[in-house]
Amino acid sequence: MDNYLAGLATEGINQETRNIDTCSTLEMVTMINRQDALVAEAVGRETEHIAQAVEFICGCFQRGGRLIYLGAGTSGRLGVLDASECLPTFGVDPDMVQGYIAGGDIALRHPVEGCEDSREEGIALVDRLEVGSADAVVGITASGGAPYVLAALERARDRGAVTIGLCTNARSKLEGLCEVTIAPLVGPEVISGSTRMKSGTAQKMVLNMLTTCSMIKLGKVYGNLMVDLKASNQKLTDRAKRLIIHATGTGPEEAEESLRRAGGHVKLAILMVKTGLEAVPAQALLDRCGGRLAQAIAAGEESA
Repeated sequence: MDNYLAGLATEGINQETRNIDTCSTLEMVTMINRQDALVAEAVGRETEHIAQAVEFICGCFQRGGRLIYLGAGTSGRLGVLDASECLPTFGVDPDMVQGYIAGGDIALRHPVEGCEDSREEGIALVDRLEVGSADAVVGITASGGAPYVLAALERARDRGAVTIGLCTNARSKLEGLCEVTIAPLVGPEVISGSTRMKSGTAQKMVLNMLTTCSMIKLGKVYGNLMVDLKASNQKLTDRAKRLIIHATGTGPEEAEESLRRAGGHVKLAILMVKTGLEAVPAQALLDRCGGRLAQAIAAGEESA
């Protein structure tokens, strides 16, 4: 028996749900909901560490680096999910935020036995990605002890990358390998050891914060609007028009026309409506302002 694993809170027995197998369906659902309500509080106690991680990640982006998630099992799947959502949400380059799971993409749908124990695979991934000093590598492991994740982080640190750990246990093995470790202590799972539950929920919440806050700091958001959206299908086109209307007060027809002239880019369309500029000079103004729409609008109105 592994003494490290045996001592983890997430491997403990939850006394609040010990009779769940004899409960009614409504009682089961209520128990799970009551336990899930504890997750946000656990994440809330880690906000300082999360903010530190965001600053590290944002600094890497500003140096032209990447955010790389890696994990195994549920943790790996959540990292891949968050990374894949950054492109449609914030219009980033596909290489800017990347997610990897032990065992490769097949492990997203099918368990690949033993892959999380492979230190060699973790090291090989980091070398293959040519991780360097401009990159931030986030290792995600509920236990804080998956060998694949630990070896990858150790290798990334040796190559000069910023290393960040995300787990749901205190005093984990991540702490000696990372500049900052985020550890929401969610306690024993509803079903003993099923870390896809509270641990997974906590990890998803933290990952949302890491990418969303980093993108806000990079100017990908105007107010609380997702303005770096590029309309690429009917749903996104409809959303894009509504964002332009909300940001500018213009009517639906002008919003549609400005979106067309902006090549489907919401941020550019808003700037064009706000300043009266055409697409090319508006884009040049955005570029001068580092893509920050509020700053570009202010500069455009000043020079008008």
